[in-house]
Amino acid sequence: MNSPSNLQEKPRRRLPDWFKVPLPHGENYTRLKSLVRYHKLNTVCESASCPNIGTCWNAGTLTLMIMGGTCTRACRFCDVPTGHLGPLDPGEPDEVASMLSQLEVKYTVITSVDRDDLPDGGALHWAKTLRAIRERCPHIKVEALIPDFRGDRDSIGTVCRAEPDILAHNLETVARLQKRVRPQCRYEWSLETLRLASREQGKITKSSLMLGLGETEEEVSETMRDLVSVGCQILSLGQYLAPTRDHLDVVEFISPERFARYKEMGERLGFLHVEAGPLVRSSFRADLQARAAGIE
Repeated sequence: MNSPSNLQEKPRRRLPDWFKVPLPHGENYTRLKSLVRYHKLNTVCESASCPNIGTCWNAGTLTLMIMGGTCTRACRFCDVPTGHLGPLDPGEPDEVASMLSQLEVKYTVITSVDRDDLPDGGALHWAKTLRAIRERCPHIKVEALIPDFRGDRDSIGTVCRAEPDILAHNLETVARLQKRVRPQCRYEWSLETLRLASREQGKITKSSLMLGLGETEEEVSETMRDLVSVGCQILSLGQYLAPTRDHLDVVEFISPERFARYKEMGERLGFLHVEAGPLVRSSFRADLQARAAGIE
């Protein structure tokens, strides 16, 4: 007889063949993992269960997550825990810069949890981290993948004035699905964040969408137009995969051919570069995406 817990379990959908990737291994992967543990840093590669972790870490690149490993928001696609917030670590900016100074990388992505409990959303901590990296690692190009800060001009300006090479913020999904996918976020906040960074601060901006959540092709096209209208220059498109059975279900697996069509569509609409494919994530091949936008 089935137990009540077994009856409530959601069946897992079989992944198409194009999702097959080798298990992470290799000398660089092991070395990076050791450094992350030693410096007690969080990486979105691990917290988001990214399928590209082996590829990226063996190439000597990774995305660091600052301001702790717990978020104030509970997005239904995300594997980062919510609640149990602690104070920001004042030594974290120097720890991040120290670790990066030990790596032979030319490009890094820094991201963070949302900290809506803080008056500035953590913007000053962000700025301190970016400046510490600049001081210790002047040769490294830095992409800041920031929260929306609820569209607050002062907070966004604080981060932009710390001079990231690229200012990224992920819209994640189309307008119709925002409330279901990101219940504590707003489509308008995200667009305003990108608009302020691009139009007012003059930054090269970037965003990302997860596909397969039930969006239509027309909605994807409309979202691309919205992003271009606020000055977004780089776009990543990837397949949503549920981290656990407790997260949103995958509605559809998008084929590589359809991703190719979306890439062509985005570049026709005016993006400098569109990275699109089932395994693409916001930070995947971030250095090559930046190069396409003129960041060398």
